[in-house]
Amino acid sequence: MLDDDIDYSDIPPLTDEFFEKATLRIPAAQAKNLIQLDPDVIAWFQAQGSEYKTLINAVLRRHIESSADQKSA
Repeated sequence: MLDDDIDYSDIPPLTDEFFEKATLRIPAAQAKNLIQLDPDVIAWFQAQGSEYKTLINAVLRRHIESSADQKSA
């Protein structure tokens, strides 16, 4: 079947209400990167600016590197 063969005449229009009720589904590959943070922690990072996710990554990386340095000492 080709796209041109599909009958779209009975599909209801997409309204603002539809999009208000819509739910975001994150593919499993991306979901692996989700972490839960305490509300006060995320609020602090968000207050640092729009690049707060990059900052979270940098802080975690610095912690990993610091831990590795301590283990090798």
